[in-house]
Amino acid sequence: MIGTAAACSAMGIKRATFYRQQRPLAPRPVQPRPKPPRALTEAERASVLQVLHEERFIDQSPAEVYAKLLGEGTYLCSLRAMYRRGKR
Repeated sequence: MIGTAAACSAMGIKRATFYRQQRPLAPRPVQPRPKPPRALTEAERASVLQVLHEERFIDQSPAEVYAKLLGEGTYLCSLRAMYRRGKR
């Protein structure tokens, strides 16, 4: 009979890897992510998406839309939030 250390050495694997593969992993409980306190409301999200889909902004990136809206004196959300709304 050959020992675990010698077998692992012959196979070229570490003993920790051997033992890790011997025990099944317990499934982790899925916990819902907490909503950030400064997250946009559903109404704010809808308004940002509506602006991004306007005819005058249809071919522009969120950065360009953000800059134009700031030039007009309108602030809807941060540039980062606008990118997240535009991807969905």
